[in-house]
Amino acid sequence: MSTTTTRGVARPASAKASPARPRRGLRGSSTFNFWLFTSPFLIGLTVFVYVPIGWSLWLSFFEARFTVTPSKFVGFDNYWQMLQDSKFTGSLVTFTVFAVFIVPATWALSLGLALLVNQLRFMKAFFRSVFFLPTACSYVAAALIWKMSMFSGVRFGLMNTILGWFGVENIAWLANPDPPWYWLVIVTLRLWLQAGFYMILFLAALQNIPPELYEAAAIDGAKPGWQTFRYITLPQLRATSTAVILLLVIAAYQAFDEFFNLLAKTTWGRPPLVELYYTALGESQDYGEGSAGAVILTLLILIVTLAQGKFLGFGRGDDK
Repeated sequence: MSTTTTRGVARPASAKASPARPRRGLRGSSTFNFWLFTSPFLIGLTVFVYVPIGWSLWLSFFEARFTVTPSKFVGFDNYWQMLQDSKFTGSLVTFTVFAVFIVPATWALSLGLALLVNQLRFMKAFFRSVFFLPTACSYVAAALIWKMSMFSGVRFGLMNTILGWFGVENIAWLANPDPPWYWLVIVTLRLWLQAGFYMILFLAALQNIPPELYEAAAIDGAKPGWQTFRYITLPQLRATSTAVILLLVIAAYQAFDEFFNLLAKTTWGRPPLVELYYTALGESQDYGEGSAGAVILTLLILIVTLAQGKFLGFGRGDDK
């Protein structure tokens, strides 16, 4: 090794820094990093989602009472039995009507909240958080609050207390299907839980609308208010509105927690998932018919979603 002298002291000559070589091998591969980070989620998705879906589809073609490993193939008999079950088909019809009502109601409420929050000049973040907070609440906890505090059938319930101020007798909101007051409880609960989430989606879409459009409309003589909303705001929200409606339709058919906790073991007002729950996990424990009903419900959601997406123009360009 060569040396240099400074004031009589020998020192090693400084070596030239060698350029860093790129890492080679498996650890330096982007493919390895991709699978390293995604494999836990893919394994969980496969084990807890795809395998149960495939197993349920397989069970729907077998007689599976009190067992998940059947051997007797019955073809489409389970599907035929479920389609002849008046409780299951009635729940499908009931929740189709429920979806027809709750979807536009939630859409209008969430859009209205987004428009109001977007117009605020101060405390916008506060009100946005206030309206969004119910989304973080558990459906089970919210259902119990609605059942025991808000719409309790005794005079201590908040709604009965307010009605009592006007001389109205106590109403058993959840104890009697005639009149069906339980729908008021369920609809208000669902609106409270869902509107904040979809408000955030609409609020993000509103903030992405170019302000130049409103300035050009004002120059052309468009009046602020309904005309601006009808011809500028609403068309710009078409893609977001379509996505929100599709999500609401799917959520309406998948309702379970609030109905199960509000109506307990009543035989009326059951959603399809509750009917399937009692079919598969009730006294008969018929996993074959329960799986067939789940496939029927999935196909119904798929058909309604595709039809609605086609009608609303999901996936089409803005120029069409």
